[in-house]
Amino acid sequence: MSESHKKALQAVIFDWAGTTVDYGCFAPVAVFIKLFQQRRITITIAQARAPMGLEKRDHIRSIAGQPEVAAQWEKVYRKPCSEAEIDAMYRDSLVLQKNSVLEYANLIPGTLEAVAYCRERGLKIGSTTGYSRAVMEALRLVAAARGYEPDALVCPDDVAGGRPAPYMIYSNAIHLQVYPMSAIVKVGDTLPDIAEGLNAGCWTVGLSQTGNELGLTQAEALALPEADLAARLTPIEQRMRDAGAHEVIRSIADLPNVITAIENRMLAGEQP
Repeated sequence: MSESHKKALQAVIFDWAGTTVDYGCFAPVAVFIKLFQQRRITITIAQARAPMGLEKRDHIRSIAGQPEVAAQWEKVYRKPCSEAEIDAMYRDSLVLQKNSVLEYANLIPGTLEAVAYCRERGLKIGSTTGYSRAVMEALRLVAAARGYEPDALVCPDDVAGGRPAPYMIYSNAIHLQVYPMSAIVKVGDTLPDIAEGLNAGCWTVGLSQTGNELGLTQAEALALPEADLAARLTPIEQRMRDAGAHEVIRSIADLPNVITAIENRMLAGEQP
């Protein structure tokens, strides 16, 4: 491999909800709240959001394991939530997810422009998600009709496991025929996204405003005075940096400047 090849970016791998679609990452939240409600368990938006980015069965398991939720479950059912019950909730969630992702399938502003910028620079476009393949097939078609169609889409059930494991990124790299892993930028709005990218050996970019961490609609975010919005984003951005993100930006619309910055870091000899 030539030195110039080693120093050149070749691909960007995007998350979906909260990154390219579903500003504020609302589709999964609605599903989890309804799913537990069907079992007479009340969970808060914060509890539903806490494990965001994980594969959805793992997400359900994580919610059920939160102390307050676990206590409710034992009070209602006189026993802890079992793996069989988690599997049953996961199966029920698939139908709910298909409907919910379509309801929240609008592209996040700047997505098409950022993808076009990457393609103009010769970068391939991949994607990973916490959604199953069955759910993503529905969302993929709607996104494509709205102009967004990555070159690769890998779901947790396509590989050995979801985030924070790097397997979905590895599968993207194989499909896109891209190597080394340091030639890839992973972009996402959750801490598991950042862990996924780091575990795969990629450059990793966190998004602070459009995703799960802030959890506001576009209208709600834009209605905040800039000082108030910045005050809310500061701790989110710090958590992402503490988790190891190489760059943190507010939204996918800010990605072009970061691509240039990462390329400059590579030319200076830096590795992720």
